[in-house]
Amino acid sequence: VIEVDGNRITQVRTDDVDGYRAVQITTGERRASRVSKSAAGHFAKAGVEAGRGLWEFRLEAEEGAELKAGDTLDVALFEAGQVVDVTGQSKGKGFQGGVKRWNFHMQDATHGNSISHRAPGSIGQCQTPGRVFKGKKMAGHMGAEQVTVQGLELVRVDAERNLLLVKGAVPGATGADIIVKPTVKS
Repeated sequence: VIEVDGNRITQVRTDDVDGYRAVQITTGERRASRVSKSAAGHFAKAGVEAGRGLWEFRLEAEEGAELKAGDTLDVALFEAGQVVDVTGQSKGKGFQGGVKRWNFHMQDATHGNSISHRAPGSIGQCQTPGRVFKGKKMAGHMGAEQVTVQGLELVRVDAERNLLLVKGAVPGATGADIIVKPTVKS
């Protein structure tokens, strides 16, 4: 279940002014004391209330002719049965080892192994090349990155309560900001 806040258009970018076509939106609320003067001016120029952030979406040549700053976008843009892509920030897991982060196999629990049960093992070759290759799968920060789940089905669109019911896994923690777009793969 995805609750859709009022998405307010803050700016419409055009080819002649900006060199590309896009629509910039904001959602949610932010206290006036937490908004910088430049951002406050940007929101005031569009005639909208300050939001949590700004998101920009590219438009095709024939799209968005009816859009203008100050308009709101709601769930009426979607219809039941439509296939969508959902983008969000995955849950952060902190610093994790190779077994959890990359599904490395564990070493023996017994048979002479004492302190290397979850160690990664060898990370390279010998004097040639004499270094560890870039991108080697090792322990490190896991999660808290942008994830897009493609091809999810919209089961129902509730226009009265501004809800989207999506069948499948939606990335991110409960209450996090996500982006729902028509699928890029048909």
